[in-house]
Amino acid sequence: MSSRERERLKLFERVKRGELSLREAAAICGLSYRQTRRLYKRYDESGDRGLLHQGRGRPSNRARSAEFKATVLARYQKRYPDFGPTLAAEKLALDGHVVDHETLRGWLLKAGLWQKRRKRGKHRSWRERRAHFGDLVQLDGSHHKWFEARAPKACLMNMVDDAQGTTLSWLAEEETIFAAMQLLWHWIERYGIPQSLYTDKKNVYVIDEKTREKAADSGEEVFTQFGRACWQLGIKIITAHSPEAKGGVERNHGIYQDRLVKELRLAEINTIEAANQFLQTDYCDQLNERFAVAPRSEVDFHRSAKGYDLASIFCLEEERTVTVDWIVRFENEFYQLQPLHKNQIAKSKVRVRRYLNGELHFCYGERDLAYTLLPERPKRKTVNKMNNKRRSASTNPSGQDVPPANHAWRGFQFGKGPPWAR
Repeated sequence: MSSRERERLKLFERVKRGELSLREAAAICGLSYRQTRRLYKRYDESGDRGLLHQGRGRPSNRARSAEFKATVLARYQKRYPDFGPTLAAEKLALDGHVVDHETLRGWLLKAGLWQKRRKRGKHRSWRERRAHFGDLVQLDGSHHKWFEARAPKACLMNMVDDAQGTTLSWLAEEETIFAAMQLLWHWIERYGIPQSLYTDKKNVYVIDEKTREKAADSGEEVFTQFGRACWQLGIKIITAHSPEAKGGVERNHGIYQDRLVKELRLAEINTIEAANQFLQTDYCDQLNERFAVAPRSEVDFHRSAKGYDLASIFCLEEERTVTVDWIVRFENEFYQLQPLHKNQIAKSKVRVRRYLNGELHFCYGERDLAYTLLPERPKRKTVNKMNNKRRSASTNPSGQDVPPANHAWRGFQFGKGPPWAR
C-alpha cells in the first residue's frame, strides 16, 4: 500500500469504531463525500485490499503496443545506441516513431540500455540571470573530440547570452585570438555589439597579473589583441575566478558535447570547415529554439555596429618604426613603403595590421600605405664619418693622426710645465 492508502486505512478503522463520521473522514482525506463512501464500501467488503487502486498491475489504456516498443528499441540500438533519451526521442520522431522522452527513458532503463547519471557538485551561491539580452555574454572554448576518431581534437568557441541563453559557436583547431575574434565578429553581425563579455583568465582575453601590475605602476594601459579589439568596440571584459562562475557557457558545452558530436556523425562531417558551415546555417538556431528562454526585459542592450570597420578592428595590430629609406620589418620580412607626397614619415611609427583573412596593411594615421615585399634584407650604406680635410698628412699604421714634430707638447718637461709657461 502507498502512504496515502495507509492513512485512509487508519481513518476508516476509526470510522468503523465510531470515532469519526464519513463526512469528517472525507474532510480529512480531501475527498468528496460520495468518493469517500465508495471507498469505505470497498473497505467494508474486501478489507485492506479494497483500498488499493483498481488499476494497479493492469496495463494503461494509453500504453503503446508491444510491437511499437520493440520497433523503437531496435531502431535505437541500431542507429542511436549512445544517444540520451531526450535527443534519441527527437531523432526517432524524425524517423516516424513519435514517443515521449520520459517514456523512452523508462523503456531504456528497463531494457538495460541506459543508466541514470547523477552528478552532485559543490554547492555554490545562485546568481540571477541578467535581465537584458546583450547585457552580458559568456565566452569560452571547449576542447573535445568533436569528430570522434575521424579527425583530431578541436576547440569549440562558444558564446552564450546570460539573459536568455542564446548560443553561437565556431569550431577551430585551438582556442586562439583569431578564433575568438572570428566568433565575436559573427555574433556582432547577427545580434549587435554586446555590453560586456564574461571570460576566464586566459592570455587570449586578458594579460597576466605580472604584466598588469607593471603596467599599473607605469600608468600605462595594456591589452591583449582581443582585449584591444573589445576596447575599440566599447565592450567590457569581466574575468571569472572559477569555471562555475560562468556556469551558463559551461553547461552549454555539455549540450554541444552530447548533441553536436552525434549530429556531425549522422551528417558525415569530418572537417572543421564543413562543421562551421553546419553550425552557421541552422544548427545554432535549432539549439536556440530548443533551449533559449525569454529574458525578464524585452529591451535589447546590443548596440549597432554601423560606423565600425570590423575588419580593421578584428586583426593583429602592432607598431613598427619606419627607417630613413622607408623600410619596415615585420614577421622577419622587409617591406618597402611608398612615400607620401606631402607628409614624410621616416623614423615615425606606423601600425601594421594582419587581418583575419591574411591581408597585411600598413597604416599611418587613417591612411593605408602602399608597399612591396623586398626579396632580401636591404644592405646598409657605409658612411665615412671622418672628414678628409681635417685629417693630417702623417698617420700611423692604425690610421690615427700623428702630432707634428714641432707640436708644443713635444717640448714638455716634467716639473717645468709646457714651453709657453716657462
